[in-house]
Formats: sequence, structure tokens, C-alpha cells
Amino acid sequence: MSSKTVRIVEDIMSANDDLALQNQTKLNQSRTLGINVMASPGSGKTSVILQTIAALKDRCQIGVVEGDTAAVTIDADKVLSAGMPAVQINTGGSCHLDAVMLSKALPELPLDTVDLLIVENVGNLICPASFSLGTHFNVVIASIPEGDDKPYKYPNIYRGIDALILNKMDLLPYIDFDIDYFKRGVQILNPKVRFFELSCRTGEGVAEWAAWLKGRIDQFSVGE
Repeated sequence: MSSKTVRIVEDIMSANDDLALQNQTKLNQSRTLGINVMASPGSGKTSVILQTIAALKDRCQIGVVEGDTAAVTIDADKVLSAGMPAVQINTGGSCHLDAVMLSKALPELPLDTVDLLIVENVGNLICPASFSLGTHFNVVIASIPEGDDKPYKYPNIYRGIDALILNKMDLLPYIDFDIDYFKRGVQILNPKVRFFELSCRTGEGVAEWAAWLKGRIDQFSVGE
């Protein structure tokens, strides 16, 4: 009897990509711009999202999908308290969100009234980079305390992203972090990425980030 190789990983990724296209079609139909926010734990993903909501709440409606490995609603509750709709996804221990998970969350949101959907992926610099969700572009949040070598150690997460936020800039005077070294590592992988220096504590860079994001929302809403 001859052996046969079963390409499980290839089949799983193909099925995920097919469903991701279906997710994006739903977002397109409702004219909802979707962004996938990825980062390591503690980088300040939720803080950046809340700052984004505060900056844009008077100009657009924002929905949020929160991904966590445990059955908690801490982050979703914060978004709800900020006056925006949110859905919490419990991955059951999985280190990333995938298109199947997002497809189950989308019907729980009022997409017809949502201009921007922010998907907060699970805190991880490896797994989320491999799974398409159906969002329109990807954002990575790095932070000063993580160190300036992350682009060199985790290159895949920086490839193909549209925007990179370097968060917790207020800690720069107290931590040995070489911004030029960090930027070089990113630019080698992704020379066209848009870079933002931001501090949720002081508000530094929030207006610039929010203005860029609002521009993307406006372009999408008119079909550009």
C-alpha cells in the first residue's frame, strides 16, 4: 500500500482565505472599513483603540471586535463604556483570530451604521500574521518597553502591514530604545509602511494617527 501526503496546513489556510473574502464582501456591502490590529501583549492595543474612539467619535461610528484567549469581557466592556458597539471573541486558548471567528462576530454588530471596524487580534507577534480575516488593512502596534529589536526577531508580523504605531513614547527617556535602529529594521521589511509615534498617556501623535485613519475611512466610503 502506497502512502499519501495530506496537506492539512495548506487546506486550512485555503479555507480560511475563502471565508476571509466572504467577510470582506460583507464589510464592502455595508461600506465599513475594517482594520486588523496586531501586537504583543502589553503594547497598549486597547488603549490605542480607546484613544482612537475618543478622537473620532464625533465624526464616525466605530465598532470593535475584541479577541482574547480567555472568556473575559474586560476590553469589550471598555469599548462599550466609550459608547461604541463591541463584540468579544473567546478563542479558547488559540493564539490568533481567524476568518471563521470574525464571521461569527460580524452579525452581532450593526455594520450598516458602522464606518470603521477595528479588530483587536490576540496579543501575539507570530500567529496573527498568518491568518487573513477579511479586513481591508493591517496595523501593528509596537511599544518602547518591548525593545527596539522586535522587527529583527519577528519579521513576518511587519511584512505587508499598512501602518505601524510605536506606542508609549513617553517612556523613551527612561528606556534604552534606539528608534533609528527600530525603523531600519521595519523599513527593510516594509519600506512603504506609514509610521506613527504615539503616547496614550500624553496624547502625543493621537491626532495625526486619527487624521490619517479618518482619511482612509473617507476614501473607502466614496469607493476610492
